[in-house]
Amino acid sequence: MTTDVEGREYAYTVADYLLDRMAECGIRHLFGVPGDFTLGFLDHVERHPLIAWVGTANELGAAYAADGYARLAGLGALSTTFGVGELSALAGVAGSSAEHVPVLHLVGAPTIATQSARRATHHTLGDGDFDHFSRMTAEVTVAQGRPTADGYAAEIDRVIVAARDRRLPGYLLLAADVAEAPASPPSAPLPSHPGVTTAEAASAFRSALTSRLASARSLAVLADILVSRVGAEEHLHRLLGLGVPHATLLWGRRVVDESADAYLGSYLGAASETAVRTVIEDSDLLVLAGVQFTDLTSGFFSQRIEPARTIELRGEYAAIAGQRFEPLAMADALDILTDAVRTADEKLFLVRPGGGADQPAPLALSPDAPLGQAALWSEVTAFLRAGDIVLADQGTSFYGMAGHRLPSGVTLIGQPLWAAIGFTLPALLGAALARPDRRPVLLIGDGAAQLTSAELGTILRHDIPAVIVVVDNGGYTVERAIHGLQEQYNDIARWDWTALTRAMDAAGTATAVRVTTNGHLHRALADARDADTLTLIQAVVPPLDVPPVLRAVAAAASSANRPG
Repeated sequence: MTTDVEGREYAYTVADYLLDRMAECGIRHLFGVPGDFTLGFLDHVERHPLIAWVGTANELGAAYAADGYARLAGLGALSTTFGVGELSALAGVAGSSAEHVPVLHLVGAPTIATQSARRATHHTLGDGDFDHFSRMTAEVTVAQGRPTADGYAAEIDRVIVAARDRRLPGYLLLAADVAEAPASPPSAPLPSHPGVTTAEAASAFRSALTSRLASARSLAVLADILVSRVGAEEHLHRLLGLGVPHATLLWGRRVVDESADAYLGSYLGAASETAVRTVIEDSDLLVLAGVQFTDLTSGFFSQRIEPARTIELRGEYAAIAGQRFEPLAMADALDILTDAVRTADEKLFLVRPGGGADQPAPLALSPDAPLGQAALWSEVTAFLRAGDIVLADQGTSFYGMAGHRLPSGVTLIGQPLWAAIGFTLPALLGAALARPDRRPVLLIGDGAAQLTSAELGTILRHDIPAVIVVVDNGGYTVERAIHGLQEQYNDIARWDWTALTRAMDAAGTATAVRVTTNGHLHRALADARDADTLTLIQAVVPPLDVPPVLRAVAAAASSANRPG
């Protein structure tokens, strides 16, 4: 027996074991949509003392919310029903897989007896095969499990540990009767992540590194998102704190302090600022810390970096000019590198004076002038404060912020590899619940927001005091910039986002304003600065106004998509 949140006793089951293991990993919220195969399981969620149920408008929203949660809390979870529900969430789970985000996908399935009888059950294809959907999911999850009444503990533990340690989604198919089967609470904690590094690999790397540094003329660092995914940010910060010039890919902006003196800016291949590109591409020795070049973060693979002059640090190995040292955890490799740089010739690097990356000078804005992209992102950047969680959706929002330096401690969340528009609106829900002590700021285009707008109601329901800027430019500006500048297929229905917010806001606490001028935007952001309820700003800008970085990326995309 165990007790619920009100002290009442009830029988301990497999469902409770699963929830206790999730809570042990720091999960405090479970996102999802109920279905008849999950209702019994959700009774246990309601009774659990540590995990709260967060019902979303649809399963895709649940997957995106769990992803946003995991990026701040370390591990996220969603619950869907069999077949129809899990496939609705699959695109979101695939995005978590592509971007190395650990989420647990819990799927409530028909009873073992129903599956064994191969009946034409609802939410199936009617052919008696209950494995269709688990086979699909296997392509985008690191581990899949089917707990049984007898072997529940090992199966649940295996999938959770794999998702946690590999930083990828895991899948658990829980039959309705198995969830209610008697169980015993965990008898010991989950095993900790096993050590990766061997003394031999560390020693060989240290020796080769010392030799390479002795012959180097200059040193710089290019960092990216994988530093965060493997939990090595503090180790990177110790290296960068020595004053080594460094840049990030747009994907990895969250892993550095952009206010640091030695921060250069974002590297985007041929689309980079000249000062950034010169240091990164011309340094005699370049450290690639957790770097994964993608088409949208490298100017469509226009980077010019010679492998012979690189030190590459990955999750479980390091390489110097292509010579690999493994197994060697990234955190350990960064510590070895920091020690070696600390004792190296100071002429290897020079701290740039003047307070870090060049921030564009504040624009001289006429308050009555029509709002445009340049003024929009200048004002938004000035509005941000240390510690904010900033979610920038793919397109004008993500690339509009590319040329602006973020305050210290800001976490920027985007999705440039999977690049699913609309991801950030539900992800805001998850991120905000994971870290309620930090202000969430969402920057999203009108076309993207329409895809997942139903979750705005969920955000309002949970009293998330977010600031949401909807960039109203009448369609898919990123697509216009690539191809079809004036074509109808890049248009969308025009929405009154202020009226939509009022319709979804049953409590009547949110603020929603439509702005069309520089001055109006400035006042709206000023009013939102200390608000303790949601503020939505519908920022109207011209349809053909394209941020400079996006224009460069779009030109490369257009070229890459041409036949031949």
